[in-house]
Amino acid sequence: MRTVLFLLLLPTSALAQEASPYLPLSHWSMPFIEHLIAAGRLADPSPLSRPFRVDQIVRALEGVDSSVFSGAEWGVVTRMRADLTRHMRGPSARIDVHAGVAGASHARRDPLREAGVGHATFSGGAALTFYFGPAVVVTHPYFDTRLKWDPDYAGKKDRFVAGRAAEAYVSAQWRFGELSFGRLDRNWGPRFTEGLLVSPSPYSYDLFDVRIGTDGIYFEGLVTQLDDLPDTAAVANSRHMVTHRLVIRPPWNTTFALWEGTLIAGPDRQLEPWFANIFTLGILQQYDQNSQANSLLGLDVTTRINRTQLFGSVLLDDIQVDNQTGSDQEPPQYGFTLGAQGGIGRVGWTAFYTQVANLTYRQNNPPETWMRQNVGLARNFSDYDQLTLRASLIAGPSALLEPELTLLRQGEGDFRLPYPPVAQFDSTTTLLAGVVERTVRLAVAGRVAHGRWTLSGDGGVHLIDNYQHANGASKTKWVGRIALEWRTTKEGRIP
Repeated sequence: MRTVLFLLLLPTSALAQEASPYLPLSHWSMPFIEHLIAAGRLADPSPLSRPFRVDQIVRALEGVDSSVFSGAEWGVVTRMRADLTRHMRGPSARIDVHAGVAGASHARRDPLREAGVGHATFSGGAALTFYFGPAVVVTHPYFDTRLKWDPDYAGKKDRFVAGRAAEAYVSAQWRFGELSFGRLDRNWGPRFTEGLLVSPSPYSYDLFDVRIGTDGIYFEGLVTQLDDLPDTAAVANSRHMVTHRLVIRPPWNTTFALWEGTLIAGPDRQLEPWFANIFTLGILQQYDQNSQANSLLGLDVTTRINRTQLFGSVLLDDIQVDNQTGSDQEPPQYGFTLGAQGGIGRVGWTAFYTQVANLTYRQNNPPETWMRQNVGLARNFSDYDQLTLRASLIAGPSALLEPELTLLRQGEGDFRLPYPPVAQFDSTTTLLAGVVERTVRLAVAGRVAHGRWTLSGDGGVHLIDNYQHANGASKTKWVGRIALEWRTTKEGRIP
């Protein structure tokens, strides 16, 4: 915290820029931005990171050539620029007020893994942004009655109205780095699916974020304290998560990131400073300090060939490399994603395959499980594979359509389950354990933005075999959601 205060008190000349807030992943413009990027009509400012800073998107939108856009596409670009462009310099503030109503067949945010009771719901809130030269402060309290029914939301649910802060952070930014504290949904890795290490699967939570470097090469680290969990002796363990990554973006069309995550747990255990060092590997510190922790290693890479963007991501959770054999050999723990995006005319397309092994994110010491409040810090499920094909098209004035075909196979494994004992290693399936549930999702999502109003929704059918892992059981589910939101914005100077 002293470092944050020090940076905030530095003169503007030392930081050499005005700070910019981040564009929330839930912002009305994000589906349109992702479509334009996928279709090759907009440069991606950070191919392996979400969210964007607002100034990154504004610069990208200002740099496009209007002659290559259709009338409908250019209307969306114009609307986004008008909404995101800052009109005042110096100390100033902005308020974004929103209110909406929605109806859905389920309460979970993810329609593929729909869960929770469907309801008509209402929501509202106000996002406040304060610009103080090299620092920006954002707070976004809101209420949403849907939260009461969402199984992934662990907050207070016994009131008629449930609410929380979606974003609440301070960010000090300078030419060669950034230091932030607070809550904001983040995703590391390919943009079309949840990251294998850091993702928005859990609702946003408070952490420190430090970044050192340039847009071409930088180090980044996240540090936070998680909820306490009991170990196998029912003793509560304090838990901390630390993630590091090195992102390299050479002058050509390739970006790659090397990353690592460390989960530290123990009764009354504090965060050891050697794990927080973003310039080394936690797994090496673990060996050097003879300290117990759960370490995950991985790599993300993307490259563009003409209008096609190729992505790859791999996670190594626990791959046995010592001399154990037979029943002592642990099943591999891993995850990976392979995918591509591109454009055909004005249509954007996305195709990806992803797989997460049975024991991934799980540990024999339960507090070292990669989750927060029973929700995955990265993927929210394990022991599955998924193939998704998706298209996108701006079909009319500020109207976006996204048809989707997904094939999902889900085994009975779950990282919330106990880790198998050594005697069961040779009988533990690496992928797709037990009776495998198979889902085919045929769906379409749509969004129309007009003035201060946004109408959005998605609907489709799920054709499920071995429903709830029962052999021979089948079920057809109709899954859908529709929402109408109103918003308004006001800016002003701070005296």
